[in-house]
Amino acid sequence: MTETTNGTDQQRRWRVLLLAEAANPEWQSVPLIGWSFAEALRRVCDVHLVTQVRNSEAIERRGLAHGIDFTAIDTEDVSGPLYRAGQVLRMGGNRGWTTLMAMSRFSYPTFEKRAWRTFETDLRAGAFDVVHRVTPVSPTLPSPIAKRCAEAGVPFVLGPLNGGLRWPREFRSIRIREREFASYLRFTHTWMPGYAETRRHASAILCGSTDTLDQLPSWAKPKAALLPENAIDPARFTAQRAPSTDGPLRVLFVGRLVPYKGVDMLIDAIAPLLASNEATLTIVGDGPERAALEARLRSAAPTHADGVFLGRVPHEQVGERMASSDLFVSPAVREFGGGAVLEAMAVGCPPVYVAHGGPMDISTPETGFPLRLQRREGVVAELRQLLVRLTADRDLINTTGAAARTRVQNLLTWDRKAEQAQGVYEAVASSSPLPAYFERRTTGV
Repeated sequence: MTETTNGTDQQRRWRVLLLAEAANPEWQSVPLIGWSFAEALRRVCDVHLVTQVRNSEAIERRGLAHGIDFTAIDTEDVSGPLYRAGQVLRMGGNRGWTTLMAMSRFSYPTFEKRAWRTFETDLRAGAFDVVHRVTPVSPTLPSPIAKRCAEAGVPFVLGPLNGGLRWPREFRSIRIREREFASYLRFTHTWMPGYAETRRHASAILCGSTDTLDQLPSWAKPKAALLPENAIDPARFTAQRAPSTDGPLRVLFVGRLVPYKGVDMLIDAIAPLLASNEATLTIVGDGPERAALEARLRSAAPTHADGVFLGRVPHEQVGERMASSDLFVSPAVREFGGGAVLEAMAVGCPPVYVAHGGPMDISTPETGFPLRLQRREGVVAELRQLLVRLTADRDLINTTGAAARTRVQNLLTWDRKAEQAQGVYEAVASSSPLPAYFERRTTGV
C-alpha cells in the first residue's frame, strides 16, 4: 500500500486491482453496482478497474482513461454467443434468470484468465496489495484467478456474492410461472470444478445476504462476512419524505411486474382500503404481468383502478415518488438484493417486505415492516392487517421511516461500502477476524 503523510496524520491507500466484469455507470442492476463500488473505492484507494470491453465507452465518458485508470478485457468472442443462447433458453421476457446465470458459468472464466495474462507480471512484482472481485455477484461463477493470486502471494477478496436463494415451498407455482426450471439444479454448481478451489484460495469471502453466507461450506465460513452488495449514492436520493399525516395512506410499489414480485398479493390486501378511501396505490414499473394485474385491480376496486399503473419512470424520479409516499410495499417472495427497498429507506419511506432474502439484511424490524413467509393467503391477510393498523398509527410510520434513513446513512452508502472494504483489506493483511458490519438474521424458510 502507499502512504501519504500530512503533518502527523498518515493516510494509507490500498493498491487495489478491482475485477468488475460488469461495471457501467449508464446501466442499472449489477453493472451499476460494479461501477458504483469502483468509484467509491477510488476515492480512498489507488484502484485500477478491470472490466469487460462493452463498458469502455461509458466509463471513458466519465473521464477515466483506458490503460491508466481501467483496462477493458475483450471476451465477446466467447460471451456473446453464450449470452444469445441463454436468451433463447430462457424463452424471452424478464424470466429464467437462473438459466442466464448458468450460461455465464461457461463464459466468465475466460474474462479472469485474460485478466491474469494482462496483469500477471505486475501482480508477481508486488504492484498491487489486493485483488478484489466485485462483479459478477453470482456465487455460481468460479474465480480461476484466486489460486494464481495465492501462488503469487497477493490476497484475493471475493464478493459481495449473492444468489442461490431458495424458492419458498409455499410458492412453487410462481417458480414455474417464472420459468425458473434451472433453479432445481441451483446447488449443482457446488460440485463443479472451481467452486471449492475459489473459496479455498480466497483470503476473504463477502456475502450479500445471510442466505448466501449460510450456503458456504463450514470450512469457508470463518473467513466470510455479511456485506450487502447494494448501496446508495446520496447525491441521487436527495429527497426526504415529509412526516405522514391524516388522509389516505399513500402506498407505493416500484419494480418489475413479474410473478415473484407479489404485486397480486398487494392488490388483494389493499383493495378494501382503496374502496373505503383509506389508502391510495401507485405502481411504478412494467413487465409481462401488467395486463393481468390491471384486470385484477379493476375487479377488486373498480372505482379506484385509474392512474395506479404508471409504467416505467426515469430512475431519477423514483426517489421523488418514494419521498411522496407513506409506505413502500414490496411483497416479493424471492428477492436477492432488495435495491428498491434500500432506495425507499434512503428517503425515509419505511418498507414492507416478506422476510426472505436480501431485504432481511438491508432492513430490520426497527427500520421496516417484515411479513412472515407463509402461504399466499397468509401473506395477504397479514399485509392487510398491517395496512389497516398503519392508517391509524402515522407516528409509527414516521419513527420507522426516520430509523430507516439513519441506517442507510450509517451503513449503506457507497462511501460507507468503501470504508467497509478497507476494513476487510486491513483484516486480511493482519490475519485478523473480518469486521462484522451487519448482523446475520434468521432466514424466512
